[in-house]
Amino acid sequence: MLKALFRGVLLSGLMITAASAEDDWYPSEYGADDTIGAVNNITPEKVTAAAGLVTEGKTYRLGGVTGTKTPAFGTRNFQMVLYPHGDGSGGPFLGAQKGVFNDDLLISWLGIGTQIDGFGHAGIDHKYYNGVHVSDLFTPTGLKKFGTHEIPAIATRGVLIDMTKYYGAPILTEGTVFNSAAIKAQAKAQGVEIGKGDVVLFHTGWQSLVETDPERFIQGQPGIGLDGATYLADQGVVAIGADTWALEALPGESEEEIFIVHTTLLAKRGVHILENIQTAELSADEAYEFMFVLGVPRFEGAVQMVINPIAIR
Repeated sequence: MLKALFRGVLLSGLMITAASAEDDWYPSEYGADDTIGAVNNITPEKVTAAAGLVTEGKTYRLGGVTGTKTPAFGTRNFQMVLYPHGDGSGGPFLGAQKGVFNDDLLISWLGIGTQIDGFGHAGIDHKYYNGVHVSDLFTPTGLKKFGTHEIPAIATRGVLIDMTKYYGAPILTEGTVFNSAAIKAQAKAQGVEIGKGDVVLFHTGWQSLVETDPERFIQGQPGIGLDGATYLADQGVVAIGADTWALEALPGESEEEIFIVHTTLLAKRGVHILENIQTAELSADEAYEFMFVLGVPRFEGAVQMVINPIAIR
């Protein structure tokens, strides 16, 4: 049933819409001409404070390895083609030292593996962040606005909320929804507070299924609900991520509002979504706050982008 629902969403077009077409969600709280959303909340003071969290010098790669076997939504896929120059062909060689080299061609969707969703990814009734109409956004070769190449460098405080501890299970079941009450309770249990300019990550254990049961992994997931997303956006967080492929719970809270967390965060609130974040090592170390660093690859006009954020303690 869930697979059929996802297929229907894909066939409906590139844009995911919410049930309501009301226009009271723009202009943005960051200004009518703003293009970077909640990233505005990262101040020089916030960056300096985040750097002060680095006391051990331990780093964590939050990006997973993306390849041909990476489970992906819908028809998304990945292909790498290598072009050897000299090796395997007996030449030609480069210079007297007979140098050889290789090139590679990547043929891939950019919304695969560990990724960031830009503001051109999800809209409401043909309008995107700050009410920008689709006609002012899309071209066949890339976005005219909100391309992920425009996302500023992000260096700020990161917070991990370990929902496996809250539910007392190593992996949450698909359709498990956690909202503001659960988020607040687990943050308090961990002794952390969520603040303005933070990046908030959730550990659910779901990423472990990539190796053990990839078919189940892509058919559903635990995740945040609308109330939880709204609560975090109200705190002024920059981005929200999880070790799942779409952040929000699937099946969700409403059969009528498909991917409502996506449209709320991206279109209404200007909060980026991070997916397939590798949170297991942070969870194992009980690393609940850290410096979060991300420089998004600058492919012009991209809607989403494969990333490898770094956590530093």
